[in-house]
Amino acid sequence: MIKHILVAYDGSAPADKAYAFALDLAKKYGADIHVIAVARPPEFGDDVETAAILENSVKHYEKILAPLKVQAASQGLNPHFKVVVGHPAEQIIYRAEEYKADLIVMGHRGKTLFERLRLGSVSKHVIHYAHCAVTVVR
Repeated sequence: MIKHILVAYDGSAPADKAYAFALDLAKKYGADIHVIAVARPPEFGDDVETAAILENSVKHYEKILAPLKVQAASQGLNPHFKVVVGHPAEQIIYRAEEYKADLIVMGHRGKTLFERLRLGSVSKHVIHYAHCAVTVVR
């Protein structure tokens, strides 16, 4: 039985599909939904620069999460939204454990090809290390 769903959201088209999929599952199973967006800190930079970048990233994700609240409310759902800071795969896995998620839902590909090559696939890391089922939506 699915009681808690964690959705990893980055604003990409696959993330939109994953969110819609998670809303559908939540309605069918009466599950709670937690949606997280992960602001990634820069690898290099001084403290002032890093703080400014993170602040802008958090504001950006809060802005792109706002329409998702409306979408869920129109379907009678009330997900929990949170912007967190860190490495995306690590944060997704950590938050899934924190929220006692039965299922993680995420998009197949997020941002750019360069990020995937440099960092590896976030979904691949999540599938490998998650304590619960992971659905990757294409």
